[in-house]
Amino acid sequence: MPSLNALRAFEAVARHHSYRAAADELNVTPAAVKQLVAKLEHSLGTTLVTRSGRGIALTPAGTEAAPDLRSAMERMRGAVQKLRAHRADARLIVTVEASFATTWLVPRLEDFRTRHPGISVLIDSAQKIVDLTRSDADVAIRYGVAPDPRLVTHRLFADLVVPACSPARAAGPPALSVLADLGRAPLIHWDMAHLPWATATRTWFDWGAWGAREGLHGLDTGAGLRFSDYGMAVQAAISGQGVTLASWPILQDPLEAGLLVQPFANSARATGIGYDLVTTPEAAQRPEVAAFTDWLRGIAEPG
Repeated sequence: MPSLNALRAFEAVARHHSYRAAADELNVTPAAVKQLVAKLEHSLGTTLVTRSGRGIALTPAGTEAAPDLRSAMERMRGAVQKLRAHRADARLIVTVEASFATTWLVPRLEDFRTRHPGISVLIDSAQKIVDLTRSDADVAIRYGVAPDPRLVTHRLFADLVVPACSPARAAGPPALSVLADLGRAPLIHWDMAHLPWATATRTWFDWGAWGAREGLHGLDTGAGLRFSDYGMAVQAAISGQGVTLASWPILQDPLEAGLLVQPFANSARATGIGYDLVTTPEAAQRPEVAAFTDWLRGIAEPG
């Protein structure tokens, strides 16, 4: 038999028709995927992938074999899940965006551990949308991602976006009391361009788009601090360095603790999107996944 890693690499390439997309799924470089496919072709003595314009295409041999390989990989994943179900310790992997994990989920995990001491939880805060049908992750918490019919989805809570800053920054000088005062305050920006899930949500956290919706014409959005990590943007706001656009569920705790305030009355806006807990139908049947799902839904505020 050829290398299992080589077969896995080719199956991903055949499914995505892209070395780069396959590499993202397998958490390796595109060069590594190409090398594995080349190794497979050499061991089989036939070409499986060929150039097609600026992209790639499967040869007749590759096209014929791809469906069977896909089915085989899915059966292997199912077999591994069954094997894991017999281990002595219950363990689950939760994939979640880093800022939500840091500011909302992690502070509450001790409650889950107290209620379910026999279940260990691994938090995977990779900045990508993990395919739950093809990864080790059992549960995902997603924000602003379109529903997937292959998955079981539970809405945890709807989102609200609101300007927030430290109490000292709100008090001034200059004091912040009405939206027009934003023109006199430094703005804190969250650069979401690098996030694969941000297409539908980016405008809500862009000061220019947000200001236009609120009728704040002439708002200078070119200045201020910019962060690629939302947690850093939040810390900058808490330390009094400016005003940030806050997602209410993420910043619920610092707002309720008084570390941040909403300086403008009636400025919270519903986005029409929210935070969802998702898992596969197969994983949902496992006791540890069901326990985590029930616990998380129980502590989440209704949308």
